[in-house]
Amino acid sequence: MPFADPNLYDYWPYEDRPKIVWPDGKKLAFWIAPNIEYYEFQPPANAQRQPWPRGNPDIIGFSQRDYGNRVGHLRLMELLDKYSLRGSVSLNIALLDHHPEIIEDCVKRNWEFFSHGIYNTRYSYGMTEAEERAVLEDCIASVEKQTGQRIRGYLAPALTHTEDTIDLIAEYDFWYSCDLFQDDQPQPLKTKTGKLVSLPYSLEVNDVITYGSLSQSASRYADVLKRHFDQLLEEGEKSGTVMCIPLHAYLVSQPHRIRPFEEALKHITAHSDDVWFATGAEIAGYYRDNYWDQTVADIERRGLSTGGTGFSGQVTA
Repeated sequence: MPFADPNLYDYWPYEDRPKIVWPDGKKLAFWIAPNIEYYEFQPPANAQRQPWPRGNPDIIGFSQRDYGNRVGHLRLMELLDKYSLRGSVSLNIALLDHHPEIIEDCVKRNWEFFSHGIYNTRYSYGMTEAEERAVLEDCIASVEKQTGQRIRGYLAPALTHTEDTIDLIAEYDFWYSCDLFQDDQPQPLKTKTGKLVSLPYSLEVNDVITYGSLSQSASRYADVLKRHFDQLLEEGEKSGTVMCIPLHAYLVSQPHRIRPFEEALKHITAHSDDVWFATGAEIAGYYRDNYWDQTVADIERRGLSTGGTGFSGQVTA
């Protein structure tokens, strides 16, 4: 019988939650997630999804995405440097081998890395638990060997999952998942072990969605980002919110799009008194250390816990 609910988190209404205050009294935690990806020209077949919608292989699709790695990332990096913003890289781990020069540029800037699978054309669908463990272990070991950094975040490759994914990344001491889109604040996930946070990573302001699915112009996208930010900052007065801008350099870094995007960054960074500019790991770590327990206690106090796996690592209030 199919499940009616994946039971990964409890229903937790926005109204009257315990207050979150970010470091130095900031109201909004802001992070940018450049997706640095590699799409294989002739990826292995997966019965549940075609990697190239136009047909396999797709010379046009491959070359479009190659633009990001050849040109776009440098353009985006230089723009973020201008506003003293560090990226949290959603990394296809194969980039360590295919484009080590991009990784070196990220390391020089003290950017964060988190896992986005090995390739964006190799899906989690159909993986056994052992296969998925092997991928996670490869991701952790490879990034640490080449950068010295222990990855703490996870975004499933092409947003594909198994029933084991969330429990496995918690078991491997990941701190946050970007794969759920239920909230504008962090929330504990219900896992067998570990303390895994669902960290806001918006599809609504992801440039793949805005430029692709919604066909927005560059100026429209900039306006959406400003309004998204303004609303979250206003609500952050009551309790700290999170805004993430997920980006793809083959899209946002096109010459005709980069300047309107800069206007949005200019607007956001002008509010430095109220905004904590951070990485995904910094936000998730701060939340785990300071607000995990009060969230779990509030859910239990309101009688909202739905049972199931439950929260690991919780302290009874």
